[in-house]
Amino acid sequence: MKLLIFSDSHGNVANMEDIVRLESPDRILHLGDLARDAEDLAAKFPNIPVTYVPGNCDGRRPDLPEERVFTLEGCKILMTHGHIYHVKMGMGMAVRAAREAGAHLLCFGHTHEAFCEFENGMWIVNPGSVGTFGPHTYAVAVLEDGGAVCYLSHL
Repeated sequence: MKLLIFSDSHGNVANMEDIVRLESPDRILHLGDLARDAEDLAAKFPNIPVTYVPGNCDGRRPDLPEERVFTLEGCKILMTHGHIYHVKMGMGMAVRAAREAGAHLLCFGHTHEAFCEFENGMWIVNPGSVGTFGPHTYAVAVLEDGGAVCYLSHL
């Protein structure tokens, strides 16, 4: 299963649409800022499931959890925007939460700085920002048999 991971699109749905057409994912994860963009993307590609969480710029969204923990292809994933774990000050709290949840893959955004590393049996992935100035980064995770391989790319 191929996951396409976006964060911090900030209204730039066109970039995400281009990347979806390029990557042909099985599922899309959007890590917030703006959740409305994820909803627009889901409407544009109704055959691709989109899972998303709100970010700090989304305002209060009682209809959406600030983090989600779920399993796909035997790989347990924790996804969050990251602001609730203060990731701009370090990843420690988010990594700890993911380890406590038994996650194999931690996905967060918020910092607009792309990061992808395999550390002590867990992928830690921040796709950066697909919507702001710069290289318009995103991440891809390929899930198979309970494991994952993750990498960063840009538009």
